Amino acid sequence: MNITVNDELLAYIDPLTEDEKSALERSILAEGCRDALVLWGDVLVDGHNRYAICSKHGIAFNTVQSQLFQSMDDVHLWMIEQHLGRRSLSDFQRGVLALRKKGILAAHNKPPTDVAAVSAPEPKVSREAVAKEARISANTISQIEKIQKTAAPELIAAIKAGAVSINAAATVASLPVEVQVAAVAGGKKELQQAARQVREAKAVERTESETPEGVIARLKQTISQLQSENAALKEKLAALA
Repeated sequence: MNITVNDELLAYIDPLTEDEKSALERSILAEGCRDALVLWGDVLVDGHNRYAICSKHGIAFNTVQSQLFQSMDDVHLWMIEQHLGRRSLSDFQRGVLALRKKGILAAHNKPPTDVAAVSAPEPKVSREAVAKEARISANTISQIEKIQKTAAPELIAAIKAGAVSINAAATVASLPVEVQVAAVAGGKKELQQAARQVREAKAVERTESETPEGVIARLKQTISQLQSENAALKEKLAALA
């Protein structure tokens, strides 16, 4: 039987810990693969870990065809909904999944919750509805959207690692990419400082330009920007050395 493992679907699946993998492997070796793998056509939808273990050891398994889906987008929606229910997901992970679902629904004009009702047109999914499903605020969804559009890969990795909050990362994401990378390389304190500098710059924009306070604020902003640019330049020079 030809079974296709789709990399995009595989990306939704949280990898097992070594203990979990060992326990599942022992169970399958002792009792066989009791639960059928779920397919849509030849695409594996559910049972990726079981399939990997069975393939490794040449163990037989059963399959069942899912009748829920009419397109690959329906498969993605189903996978997203399964994962949005996991408590182990971070706010950032839930936001990214919910935004992915919003994009699919917007592209096909489908209802936001019923995968089976794929033919019924519905209005565009609102940011508030996405936030509610992800169990985070609409403001956080907006920040994640900004991060996805402008953040350097290094900054996104820092968010996933817990080195920087979504709020701070969304602020840092407005900086040039090289400054973002330098801030990430500098660690948590450098990221916090970069976020603070951006907030100060925005505060300057709201300050009357001709007041002494405005002049002082702009000077502080300039100094902070020069320091950040200097740090980024040092990073580049160090990499070339």
